Amino acid sequence: MPSLYIDADACPVREESLRVALRHKVPVVIVSNGGIRPVDHPLVRMVYVDQGADEADKWIAAACVPGDVAITADIPLAARCIDAGAEVIKPDGTVLTAASIGQALAMRDLAADLRSADPFRQGSGKAFGPRDRSRFTQALERLLARAR
Repeated sequence: MPSLYIDADACPVREESLRVALRHKVPVVIVSNGGIRPVDHPLVRMVYVDQGADEADKWIAAACVPGDVAITADIPLAARCIDAGAEVIKPDGTVLTAASIGQALAMRDLAADLRSADPFRQGSGKAFGPRDRSRFTQALERLLARAR
């Protein structure tokens, strides 16, 4: 049985993720540095890691196995999960694969270079909206149905 791992500290789709996973009866592991309200359900496990920039990422990457699904916007974490054989979906519904992760890493690095070259550059990220939530929910439905 696959598990669903949620990189929860800045995840805007926790509620949608739980709804879909519980409907599919998939165990959920919510990983955070704290500050996330506990979920009282037998299929949901809360994991609180030490404070630190990548502690939740390290935990998720070490726990993922083939067939699992991870939800994260963190591209390096996504790459590690894909390397472990897990499926990865971003909160906007984009599914990252072994074929697409290289480009995603390159775009992340390019964006970081652009930001460092122009310290006054601000507001280049797009807002997260209802269409993103809908796209995410549909993509997660497909991933979990296929993973089961």
